[in-house]
Amino acid sequence: VRLVESGGGLVQAGGSRRLSCVASGSIFSISVMGWHRQAPGKQRELVATITGGGRPNYADSVKGRFTISRDNAKNTMYLQMNSLKPEDTALYYCKLYRRSGDYWGQGTQVTVSS
Repeated sequence: VRLVESGGGLVQAGGSRRLSCVASGSIFSISVMGWHRQAPGKQRELVATITGGGRPNYADSVKGRFTISRDNAKNTMYLQMNSLKPEDTALYYCKLYRRSGDYWGQGTQVTVSS
């Protein structure tokens, strides 16, 4: 399985950005997927997850601002980020959860300027 993120960049506070994660392989549609992020000097943290059936779950810090979604036909997961804050600045990673071992992408940088 290979995961490739895209969509990161520089955005002003209050702005929006949409991240994408494209997965190779045939297990995407049955797998729980998630977005994690890591800011400089901090531990990696969970942002949101989504089941194969589309049920989302969010960290409190992004509830009401971020929306996770997926298109199983395209093997793609998305993270729509609105009302961005400087504290959202981080490297955002895509994750595919598997009992046999999780898969991670390389990350895409999101920088929010104040």
